Amino acid sequence: MSSNVSYQSSLNIKNWPEEDRPREKLLSKGPSILTNAELLGILLGSGYQAQSAVGLAKNILTLVNNDLHQLAQLSVNDLIKFKGVGHAKAINIISALELGRRRDEFKLKSNKIITCSKDIYEFMRAEMMDIQHEEFWIILLKRNNEVIAKKQISKGGISGTLVDPKIVFKHALDGHASSLILIHNHPSGNMSASQADINLTKKLKKAGDLLDISIIDHIIYTHAGYYSFVDHSLVF
Repeated sequence: MSSNVSYQSSLNIKNWPEEDRPREKLLSKGPSILTNAELLGILLGSGYQAQSAVGLAKNILTLVNNDLHQLAQLSVNDLIKFKGVGHAKAINIISALELGRRRDEFKLKSNKIITCSKDIYEFMRAEMMDIQHEEFWIILLKRNNEVIAKKQISKGGISGTLVDPKIVFKHALDGHASSLILIHNHPSGNMSASQADINLTKKLKKAGDLLDISIIDHIIYTHAGYYSFVDHSLVF
């Protein structure tokens, strides 16, 4: 961008030099050349009064510490609190971020074979990366560890969610799974297993042994990383 961009951020984009306008830059140079604020500005479409769409985008990004993960955690009601953002603009932003999540998920679906705990973490990213409550999921696997499906078992609050073993193994039996992976998230970011997590894993492992369906790992998912029961030699 030109040296006048910081000044231009407070002006109507139509008055910017053409080479500095986000849409024109995208058309001539491709989307990768644009900053996060410029891309978000395109989604917003317009600003307000003396604030351009890019200036408004910068305000939003500043208030989420320029972290796109934090941005993706905002709801429509959160976004409309920003001056210049109405329901339509908020919906545009949330829709674009959701498409990004689904794109990541689609890349991971085709004949995915789990080889390590990192594979599990990456495979569950689309479902787990931005949620602010606990969810419990399972991954159904064939004998060669190829993914059959992933299923949400329960959804709870900030500090926990209930898991019914009957529902877990109904999915496993219906899907003809040879083994299962357990996954739940800690919205707090705590990357360690609680005694309740350990007790639940033991309970599910015991039930799986009776049905000849093995539990091959339990992953605790956080935005910053993960905890694998297998990697830490717990239960298994």
